[in-house]
Amino acid sequence: MSLLQIDENIWCLDGDSVTMFTIPFQTRMTIIRQKNGDLWLHSTVAIDEGRINAVKKLGRVSHIIAPNSLHHLFVKDWFNHFPDSKIWVAPGLPKKLPNLEFYGILREKPESFWEDEIDQIYFEGSNILTEMIFFHKKSKTLIVTDLIQNHDPSKNNWFWKMVKGLNGVLAPNGGVPKDLRLCIRNKKLATESFKKICEWDFQRIIISHGICINNNAREFFINSFDWLDK
Repeated sequence: MSLLQIDENIWCLDGDSVTMFTIPFQTRMTIIRQKNGDLWLHSTVAIDEGRINAVKKLGRVSHIIAPNSLHHLFVKDWFNHFPDSKIWVAPGLPKKLPNLEFYGILREKPESFWEDEIDQIYFEGSNILTEMIFFHKKSKTLIVTDLIQNHDPSKNNWFWKMVKGLNGVLAPNGGVPKDLRLCIRNKKLATESFKKICEWDFQRIIISHGICINNNAREFFINSFDWLDK
């Protein structure tokens, strides 16, 4: 269990590695404690007793966020331990997981529960993955899931380092995966999303898959989209 405080009232909790299409992915959950003491969990990791206890010490879990159609694996497990919480899902998940009981679907406008503290926007343009990007205002932290990746070379063997390097997601030169770029059919919408995110005054980026960006975050973000017509 690795709980790391990023700034006042925001933490990261690293999880186990998972595989998708045989590719190993490091996982990371972001935890924000709101002014009223509610905990907001983003991109939940595999649950175990140590992680549960660490979260309990921070406050009461009120919101569990599934930010895109791929990040839902452990949502139900966390909800089972915190049944008073609310599950919020990205569009498309209700159809993909018809048996998942959720409270609400994430929309372009932040929910009233957290709108004063956390902003949000969908990064649009992809025909397979629409991801909600979040911005924690007080800590000036951008929170991404699959849109930007920066995999740690030390946690990959030579083969996966080669594959991830070719896909443009190996630290320190991570960014938007090249396979995801190919799925962005509407570059006009993607450019609009990019520009809106750049309006936020973020100084760090929490990345679900890989090493977070704590220095020159805006430059890293802009460089990650140098392939996009802007």
